[in-house]
Amino acid sequence: MLEIEKKFLVKEDIFPRTDQADIMKQGYLSVDKERVVRVRIEGEKAWLTIKGRLQGISRPEFEYEIPVADAAQLLKLCINFTIEKIRHRIPENGILWEVDEFLGLNKGLILAEIELENEDQEVVLPGWIGQEVTHDYRYYNSWLSANPYSTWEK
Repeated sequence: MLEIEKKFLVKEDIFPRTDQADIMKQGYLSVDKERVVRVRIEGEKAWLTIKGRLQGISRPEFEYEIPVADAAQLLKLCINFTIEKIRHRIPENGILWEVDEFLGLNKGLILAEIELENEDQEVVLPGWIGQEVTHDYRYYNSWLSANPYSTWEK
């Protein structure tokens, strides 16, 4: 499967928080230029995800549901820090925005992501969307797990 995704900073003061938010905990078993292997627990479900090399805003992605107990054990094997966040799903202009409010060492960072059907798909940005950071590696969760937002010079 191919993931085509864009990332944006969020204007915290006007972003519409939802009551249907989910808490996520995720970690990385492998991080290099060719692949990222992630384990994630969200509520009563868990996934193992393998993402290939990023080309433009696209990359291969394979995701498999796994038992939560297995995911909990895999999180103990992860490198660096575990990412914790609250995910809000906000439908706007025919697109589902996934807005992540980071917790723990990444507290203070709020990112929005959208998955597109193709790289040229036009998107109307809601007013609460800020700067696009798709091509800034610092905003990828795998980077944040090793270089928490709280340690950045702002």
